[in-house]
Amino acid sequence: MLDIKDCFVVVLDVQGNLAKVVADSEHVNENIKKFVQGILELGLPIFLTEQSPEKIGHTTETILALLPDYPEFPRTTFSIWQDETLRDAILQSGKKQALLCGFESHICLYQSAIDLQEAGYEVWMIADAISSRDLVDKDIALTELRGEGVHLSTVEMMLFALLGDARHTAFKAVSKVIL
Repeated sequence: MLDIKDCFVVVLDVQGNLAKVVADSEHVNENIKKFVQGILELGLPIFLTEQSPEKIGHTTETILALLPDYPEFPRTTFSIWQDETLRDAILQSGKKQALLCGFESHICLYQSAIDLQEAGYEVWMIADAISSRDLVDKDIALTELRGEGVHLSTVEMMLFALLGDARHTAFKAVSKVIL
């Protein structure tokens, strides 16, 4: 069961050129922005990753503007769990439920979700805040991940699940992000 006290978020590879060429890029980038804004209101730990930034580019200005004090974790591994620095940071958080968004569904998100699950984490994929260059890759990745027990959610569904109650102190702020 989802527990807000046990969650962390990973924003994977929302980077320059890649952010422009994924399927439905404008909509997905906007959903990632909303998700990050909502998560900031809820105060959950956020890890920001970059896959080979010297080749793909750095995190988009939109996301960096929301997370100016958050370190970026550059890596060459497809799975975030295979990067020692990021793995150590996740372990230090002490949290056991991972909420993933970003790019690309069938490569970095897929491999990260599988590795996190194998390491004992419960994983949620924020389906409307992820993409691939080709939608068939996203569809296949989500189908496979669901078969492996990864939870699927949407930005709105996840943020309201984390709130749990309209009396939550962040309810109004999160509602403004969504609506």
